[in-house]
Amino acid sequence: MLSSLRSRLWLSYAFLIVTALSVVTIVLFISLFRNPLLYRQTTERLKAVQAVLIERSSEPEAPPTQTLAERSARTFDVRVILFSPDHQVVFDTDAGNASSLGFPKSRILPRALPLLRDANGGAWLYSIGKLPDERFVLVATPRPRLSILNIFGDEFMPIITFGGSIALLLSLILAFLISGWIANPLQRVVNAAGGIPSAEVKPVEVRGPREVQELTRAFNSMVTRVQASQRSQREFVANVSHEMKTPLTSIQGFAQAILDGTAETEESRQKAAQVIYSESERMHRMVLDLLDLAKLDAGTADLKMSPVNMRALLTAIAEKFTPQSQRADVRIELDIPADLPLMTADGDRMAQVFTNLTDNALKFTPQGGTVSLHAFVEADAMHISVSDTGAGIPAEDLPHIFQRFYQADPARKGGRAHGAGLGLAIAHEIVAAHGGRISVRSNEGTGTSMEVILPLTPPDATKTRKNWVNS
Repeated sequence: MLSSLRSRLWLSYAFLIVTALSVVTIVLFISLFRNPLLYRQTTERLKAVQAVLIERSSEPEAPPTQTLAERSARTFDVRVILFSPDHQVVFDTDAGNASSLGFPKSRILPRALPLLRDANGGAWLYSIGKLPDERFVLVATPRPRLSILNIFGDEFMPIITFGGSIALLLSLILAFLISGWIANPLQRVVNAAGGIPSAEVKPVEVRGPREVQELTRAFNSMVTRVQASQRSQREFVANVSHEMKTPLTSIQGFAQAILDGTAETEESRQKAAQVIYSESERMHRMVLDLLDLAKLDAGTADLKMSPVNMRALLTAIAEKFTPQSQRADVRIELDIPADLPLMTADGDRMAQVFTNLTDNALKFTPQGGTVSLHAFVEADAMHISVSDTGAGIPAEDLPHIFQRFYQADPARKGGRAHGAGLGLAIAHEIVAAHGGRISVRSNEGTGTSMEVILPLTPPDATKTRKNWVNS
């Protein structure tokens, strides 16, 4: 039980509360033992006796001062001592019964307690004044002391004890509730963490103090990311398996045809060999793409940052696709200003991005259509768009277009002319690694536009760790 956070918090609060009450009790007892009120009352009584003696001794027919001193000592139960002007003892009402008291020294603090000690160390409260004949009269009484029984027998002590007990009980209950307020949300986080990586783990209710709430929100965010990553991994494995299955089946089938003699003619064997070569090439490209994605995901892709002339790069890409565009009867247009500034980037990776975007645009643009490459600079960032006049992408597919293995049109899957749905995912990761973002706009029937926004100088061009941005 004592190993739980709640028990330890409660014991800590209880210890602090008991310690605080103990300190208060000790201070109270010290105050009661010293009893400043009783001291003041005693001192005022001594001053009153002293004033009476001085007043009586100044009367014309007053008896001798020693007689007045003895009467006052008996009447008020005090000790009266007369001192000569040079501070020598002249008369002491308790000369034979108590230790001698000397003339008091001046007090350092004006408000200090008028305390005098006798020859045996006994403490006396006193009051001293000057008589008309220049002698001094000192009225003293032993310092009053209180016993434990006296203190507990005082009428207000039971009230203090009762109030302290109620305060202690309420404080312990409050400490128990506060410890639960802190520990219960943490325990729910611990219980939920024990269920990870199960997909059944639900977000924890945000409760407790601000710091615990922040911890709970961070945990909920982590759970969401972990579950999303798990779903992504499952989908990734399923998609890879699916994409690999088709070429492997083709390779296996045509290889079997060659082995068992089904492909009897030279032409059929040549066709089987061509299919095997094409499908293995397709698998090779897929494996290379997957390796690229893995490096970008891990932040270990070797980005070689240097000044890049984007106008020259885009022009070279357009020239590269000129034969393909002529065969497809699709026009490639360039709208790139001559004064486009240099930007810091990995030129090979940028070429990979825009080659992929241009290739996709050409594939899905019908005869007589147009593919446009447009670039301009705005607010220290370069905007580059690749647009086509194809059939467009359905609105429900746009949020998923950069997901791995996603293909908006099921009819496009497979075949040499179409990839495995990794090109846009790789382009997205490369752009993100440069601190930029890529987005898509499309209307069915009018075409699609892919826009890439890249900072002219990445925030940290020396590192290759991926910087996720919204696309």
